[in-house]
Amino acid sequence: MIVDTLIHARWIIPVEPESVTYEYHSLVIDKGRIIDLLPTDTAKHKYQGTTTENLSSHALLPGFINCHTHAAMTLMRGIADDLPLMDWLQNHIWPLEQKWMSEAFVRDGTDLAIAEMLLGGTTCFNDMYFFPDVTAQQAIQHGIRACVGLIVIDFPTVWAENSAAYIAKGLDIHDQFRHQPLITTSFAPHAPYTVSDDPLQKIRTLADELEIPINMHVHETLHEVDDALAKTGQRPLQRLHNLGLINPSFIAVHMTQLNAEEITLFAESGAHIVHCPESNLKLASGFCPVAQCLNAGINVALGTDGAASNNDLGMLGEMRTAALLAKAVAQDASSVPAMTALRMATINGAKALGLEHEIGSLTIGKSADVIAIDLDQLETQPVFSPVSQIVYAASRQQVTDVWVAGKQLLKKRQLTTVDISALKAKIVDWQGKLSK
Repeated sequence: MIVDTLIHARWIIPVEPESVTYEYHSLVIDKGRIIDLLPTDTAKHKYQGTTTENLSSHALLPGFINCHTHAAMTLMRGIADDLPLMDWLQNHIWPLEQKWMSEAFVRDGTDLAIAEMLLGGTTCFNDMYFFPDVTAQQAIQHGIRACVGLIVIDFPTVWAENSAAYIAKGLDIHDQFRHQPLITTSFAPHAPYTVSDDPLQKIRTLADELEIPINMHVHETLHEVDDALAKTGQRPLQRLHNLGLINPSFIAVHMTQLNAEEITLFAESGAHIVHCPESNLKLASGFCPVAQCLNAGINVALGTDGAASNNDLGMLGEMRTAALLAKAVAQDASSVPAMTALRMATINGAKALGLEHEIGSLTIGKSADVIAIDLDQLETQPVFSPVSQIVYAASRQQVTDVWVAGKQLLKKRQLTTVDISALKAKIVDWQGKLSK
């Protein structure tokens, strides 16, 4: 049988079933989907690939899902480092955005983010930023999968003048891209302290009608929680619960300030958490109690946050940090083992975005969103456990090949849809502007 792509690999880590690693197996891709996973000897007799890859020292696994990004903020990487969150936001990031935000800023910053993410094995990202239509267009152009956030804030920006206008523009974008196979949408109210009750209630109703998620920064810092208590007498999570937002379509980003009652509430609701350990560490925002949340049955995914507060978009590094930090916070070395961290970066992210039927594992019938990591480097030798080597030792430079929906976007470390020279020239231009 002739198929589009046949990949022979040293290891295949499908993520589902959990804790299974196949040796000397092959992945069969046709018309953008995984149609078989079988021993290589059998595959060579059963299939003939229009394209055949022999990856004799590589592990194949599902592409990483970066569940929280501000993609275009790559242009502000390193511009205001080593500051606490509110100082960083109010005195540096927001003024720069007010001065320079435009379609061109989002286009060029998103192109840089997409190139970086593909080089690091990310095949899907969940974004929250201005001009989400531009983000979607760039994702389509480069062939990467994206969930674009329909942002909502109470105050005016270059994108919209008030919450009603944000919502209206968001609905237009949802309609514009709803038939694009690589693009989904989510409502993205910024945070409890920037969005009031009326728009949140409207968003909840619309999200239910459209059957799309809501993702929001929640309990990111102690200051946020204390300020809300002083002003309203309620912790932000309780307010969101009272508004009916905490349900299986809700994605709470950060969640560094949680008590036992809130963990129980969240677990019972079926809502999701996106953990951004490196950004939280850099901004000294606090520690999400990941082990407690997982033990309670909460689905916890991983995100990098924006490159202005991380300062990279590498999911391999995020997995490692998440696993190590969880052990220290729980004071338990068995917390968040390597396979759990890998699931957080793949299938858990798919579940949070409502895409687990399509991506997140190398399962027959799913989209062929696949990455290859070369473990034949000194830094990942010897290989007693491929999963452990990927989580604890591998670097993003070991990602050699990436496919999204069966289309190869990275081939032997070369991007197939990005003009690197042209992109670098644009970044130099933006550096000059943002430095003024």
